[in-house]
Amino acid sequence: MIKLLIVDDEQIERDGMQVILSHAFPGVTIKQAKNGKEAILIADRFQPHLVLMDIKMPGMNGLESVQHLSNEYPLMKFIMVTAYDTFDYLKRAIKLGVKDYILKPSRASEIVTTVGKVLREVEEEQKKREMIEQQQYTLEKTLSIAETDVVTQLLFDHVHEIHLEMLLEMLDIRSINEMYVMVVLISTGSENMYSTIKEKVRKAGNSLIGALYGNQLPIIMFRDQDKSFRSQAVFMAREILSVAKVNKKTNCFIGIGEVCCSLEEIRKSYSESLVATMDTTLPVKYRFYCDVKSINVVGSEQRVKQREKEFAELIRLGEWEQIHKSIMNLIQSYENEGADTLQTQQRILELLWIVSRLMNEMGVETVSPFYSFQANDYRQLRSETNELLQQMRQLYTKHYDQLELDSIFLMKRYILEHSHEDISLDKLAKKVGLSPIYMSKLFKEKLGVNYIDFLTECRIEKAKQLLKRPDKSIKEITFDVGYHEPNYFSKVFKKMCGVSPKEYRKSIFNRN
Repeated sequence: MIKLLIVDDEQIERDGMQVILSHAFPGVTIKQAKNGKEAILIADRFQPHLVLMDIKMPGMNGLESVQHLSNEYPLMKFIMVTAYDTFDYLKRAIKLGVKDYILKPSRASEIVTTVGKVLREVEEEQKKREMIEQQQYTLEKTLSIAETDVVTQLLFDHVHEIHLEMLLEMLDIRSINEMYVMVVLISTGSENMYSTIKEKVRKAGNSLIGALYGNQLPIIMFRDQDKSFRSQAVFMAREILSVAKVNKKTNCFIGIGEVCCSLEEIRKSYSESLVATMDTTLPVKYRFYCDVKSINVVGSEQRVKQREKEFAELIRLGEWEQIHKSIMNLIQSYENEGADTLQTQQRILELLWIVSRLMNEMGVETVSPFYSFQANDYRQLRSETNELLQQMRQLYTKHYDQLELDSIFLMKRYILEHSHEDISLDKLAKKVGLSPIYMSKLFKEKLGVNYIDFLTECRIEKAKQLLKRPDKSIKEITFDVGYHEPNYFSKVFKKMCGVSPKEYRKSIFNRN
């Protein structure tokens, strides 16, 4: 809605002007002011787009009022209304940015033309501002999606079409020499704090903020070279925790990983930040991984790689019973050695991360597991570990069940569409990306028939439809459905339908 203010010390002039403009521009809201001082007071509340200002008024004159308003509201436009057609007034008005002037007295048509020209200018500027605001909103939304996408790729190895470097360039992230991960655990029911925390983090430092995974909010922080790592991280942690203090029902705990020097190593810092969140009962609601590092030695690098290799093979084969047995045996060995429960919990957690990461690499989407509480004894640790393994197994099973359903659908569709062609088991297996042996086994288990029987059924059904057409000979139909020899086709058809193709066609025509 466009708003217009008429300023004149003569009531009759104001009313006359309003009548003319209301009739010509019914969509414009109009108010009046009787002098310059009142014009300023009304403009503060009314915020007019255009002011018709009389020059000669008692007290604050029109030019003084225009100068004051244009300083306060740079986008406001002015038309001077005056009986003084002198160069001096016009020169001063032009310097103040006045768009035009109306002489007293003027014809109604002249007033409408002058005001209409400026109102069109106001409308055009409004449209441009709205377009710019919409573009800005769209850009911010796009950048927000890109930002969470980058964090997802870096921490969870999801594959996206847009290359990572392009996303970083879009987000104007240049300095990536040193970085670390902070994980914010947000209490259940407080997920609405996500946007507030995100805004606080943006203002406080150079960072990439991920999406909320369950109750985990991952943040990749880039080192400020003018500050120490610890002071920068503590400042950011306190800023985030200050958000939680505003809402007394919200509880947060922050884990801080070690600094790494490349994007390829960022997942290690993420894992470290999760380790630091394991004991949320601490009086200070943030903890650095380095403060618990002494009890986090999983073993030699060679042993870690060996375990990764072992777990990768077990996951690939779906041997979840063996994975469960291996981890439970390890817990038992730590208990037999008299190891501290928290030490063991942290070591087992790192093994679960290996399993989770390998699942992600295989395309099974899973959030990195973490214990919801610090185990008081080994019984609790076994129970919680068993629960985490069950959750991961369910995600794995769901993923591969869906893959099998998708594969069955693709096989059926391909056979239906290409039943008239020579379809070998090898050719069909390549089309769906499976081994011939596994594909044959899957087809039999899910559909109850082998693939060749299904292919035969498709061909015979197609033949039945073609036999309804008298213009088609049985020889032509033989080739159309994928057979090369009419006699063999007739034998297969009779075996499937109990009658020969010729008898089947005759029965159809007799019924008709």
